[in-house]
Parts: sequence; structure tokens; C-alpha cells
Amino acid sequence: MTPPLTFLYTPADRPDRVRKAFASAADVVLVDLEDAVAPARKAEARENVRRLLAAVSRPVQVRVNHPSTPWHAADLTAVADLPPAVGVRLPKVEAPEEIAAVERALPGRALHPLIESALGVERALAIATASPMIASIGLGEADLRSDLGVADDAGLTWARSRVIVAARAARLAPPAMSAYANVRDLEGLAASCRAGRALGFRGRTAIHPSQLETIRTAFLPTPQEVSRAREVIARVADATAAGVGAIALPDGTFLDVAMVEQARTVLALAD
Repeated sequence: MTPPLTFLYTPADRPDRVRKAFASAADVVLVDLEDAVAPARKAEARENVRRLLAAVSRPVQVRVNHPSTPWHAADLTAVADLPPAVGVRLPKVEAPEEIAAVERALPGRALHPLIESALGVERALAIATASPMIASIGLGEADLRSDLGVADDAGLTWARSRVIVAARAARLAPPAMSAYANVRDLEGLAASCRAGRALGFRGRTAIHPSQLETIRTAFLPTPQEVSRAREVIARVADATAAGVGAIALPDGTFLDVAMVEQARTVLALAD
């Protein structure tokens, strides 16, 4: 299955925006009950989720409120009524116990914890391995910046790498990047995506449909990468047929298992 690259947040208290998100090119729609919804509209947003997602036929996740809030239990009750394929996005996770509590309330449903504090970063692997129902982990960088007291991306580099490594160690898909806040700065978004891709991220959350194409383009392999991946796969096939063990590309690069797997990933994305 082709890995998702674009994840579009939409506020649950705006059914018109939810419908537009469903019609967008986003690979996954993230319906938000948390930060995007004011306290006075939480109940209304919850009812919208029940109604709009009752028969959803595309990849969707619902971001619920944190267990420390008065809305968390009702959010889980609403999600429990949804189709089993609807995933749950868990904000501000700092301990495996938080995962276990949600899993008990929503058995069999894919869980997507978000790490948004220094303590969460330190416990990234424990969180990533807290349940077999965890399908991904990710960073919530707005809160993390505040917690760490950093103003630019340089201060997030170690935390980003920590979460990427934790995801890999837990045998999860590479994390998607956190949202880019300036919806008009598409050049900055593209540059940030390229930097994130170099670190090991795959895909990114968006807060506006206008960001989707920039994100997708940044994370898709270039023609040169696709060409090299096809050459790697072809060389391996030829060598296997000829009974040859050591395989090298024309530029002298010897191939190993990791490079072959990477080539397959590139081609899956390209297709």
C-alpha cells in the first residue's frame, strides 16, 4: 500500500470544512476535537463527528482531548460509535499508561499518539511500544517549542530525530512532520519539508488545503531517485538470476539489503 504523505487537519465544529477536507486531495483527514475547537463548542463538535463520520469511506483520524480535560471521556464515547477504521489521535502523550487507558476504552482501534513535551520525547520509545494498536507516533511542535523554550527549528532537531528513531525501533512507519503554521509561505514550507525528509520524516500534517501539493511534492522521490531505485532493483534481479552474490552499480556503489529495501520504498512512493 502506498504510504500516506498528506494529513489535513479540520475543526470538528465546522462541518462545512470537514466536508471540504473529505473532498480534498489529502491522504488522511484529521478531524480535530482538541485545539481547533473552543471549549464552548466541544459538545457540538462531538455531535458533528458522530454524524459526519458515521459512514466515512476514506482514511480518517479523530484527535481527541487530553485525559486531563473535562472533554476526554465524552470524546472517547463518541469515537467508540464510529466505524472501526477511524483512528484516534492522542495529544500530549507523556506516558504509556495514557495509551493503555484509551486502548481499554476503544479496543481494536488504531492509535496515533502525539508527543508534545520534553518528558514525552524522553519516553518516546516507551510510548511507541505501549500497545500493538499504535499505528504511528508524531510530534506536536507548537507545544514542544513552548516547553523547550526554543524559537526556531534548530532547537527541535534532537527531538525530531529522537521520535524518528523511536518509530523505527518500534517497527512503525516513519513519522509525519508537524504542521507548518504559515499557510502563505509555501516556499518556506517546501524547504522545511525537504529538511524533514532528510532527517527521516515521511509526509506532513497540513492546516490548509493549499499546503497539500507542496507537501506531496517535497516528499515524493525525484526522477533521479526513481531512476536509481529502478536500476537497483534491476541489478538485483539480474544478479539473482545469474547466481551472483556481490552486486555493484555502474558508479561503483555496492548494494546491500538496506539499499534494496530503500529502493522498494522509493518505487512504492513513486507509484
